[in-house]
Amino acid sequence: MTGAAIADELRTTVATYLPRLQALSDAQVMASRGPGKWLRVEILGHLIDSAVNNQQRFVLAPQRASFEGPTYDQEHWVRVHAYRTRSWSEIVELWTVFNLHLAHAMAAVPDDRLSMPCTIGNNSAETLEWLMQDYIRHMRHHLAQILEDTSQQ
Repeated sequence: MTGAAIADELRTTVATYLPRLQALSDAQVMASRGPGKWLRVEILGHLIDSAVNNQQRFVLAPQRASFEGPTYDQEHWVRVHAYRTRSWSEIVELWTVFNLHLAHAMAAVPDDRLSMPCTIGNNSAETLEWLMQDYIRHMRHHLAQILEDTSQQ
């Protein structure tokens, strides 16, 4: 798959989920999902944090022979950004705009750089292409969490 094709997949994911996210009420996104679970607004905030952390990977990795980058403490990031105190519309807009911005970085990766090894933290090396595709898989997983059972609220 090319960087441009992965970028198109990201744009399609954003376009598919955006109306569904916009349709959620503040009450729905602030409702508890159970003890120890993030609120829906925090899950979307986590996806913003994930985008920020992946941006450095997608931008810097193509410039190097191999890429080694840090993991991030997702609980800390969500806590510091205080997503539960912010408006849902603001978080949805930020998620949308940042992911469309990230799609430009994905599309700019030369195809011959997609196979380069990338190591994140202590994990095994994966290709840049795998990281980009995994970013979208991760996003879809969490978007499904946000949208599950909202019809009952």
